Amino acid sequence: MTEPTRVLLVDDHPLVREGLKARLAGLASLVVVGEAGNAAEAFAVVDETRPDLVLMDVGMKEVNGIELTAELLARHPHLWVLMLSMYDNPEYVHRALQAGARGYVLKDAPSQEIITAIEAITEGHTFLSPSISGRMSRAQTPRPLLSLRECEILACIAKGLASKQVAEELGLSIRTVETHRQNIKRKLKLESQGELIKYAVERGREFRGP
Repeated sequence: MTEPTRVLLVDDHPLVREGLKARLAGLASLVVVGEAGNAAEAFAVVDETRPDLVLMDVGMKEVNGIELTAELLARHPHLWVLMLSMYDNPEYVHRALQAGARGYVLKDAPSQEIITAIEAITEGHTFLSPSISGRMSRAQTPRPLLSLRECEILACIAKGLASKQVAEELGLSIRTVETHRQNIKRKLKLESQGELIKYAVERGREFRGP
């Protein structure tokens, strides 16, 4: 008989990990061999449990899931990584695939979609949630590619947060937030802070989770 796929859960919310374990429980084709809440734990658990596939949250603090995916695959290129995210904007998806992820599924997807994604990846395919595929195919003129952190800051600006509040929410210095704001303006060819705020408010839903 084929050995079950060994899965590692990486998410900084214990309740989310518990929910994922419950959704995957009872499947003969899968076995959850470990879980981690941050980058350091992920590296340690990978070394200890030798999983086949990592189910990776995108929006973690400190080292986000996309950065962690790139670092993990640099050390363990045999791993498969499936991103599980509340963010469906194309920037995140492109960044995840560039980092080496083999799939991208939304957190509110049905359990069967996650299972289908895992099966597709272990068979050598790439899998995107249908809603993500549809959105990417409907995209018109591509925007400059924003980083994950820049998308997070745009979402905060869309909520009306000032730089100090953004810094507190994301655990950054005010100077770092201001640097990101300048980079966003440059990439989007926005001339002023007013234009940046207007853009964030009008397009902010693209940078927030559902």
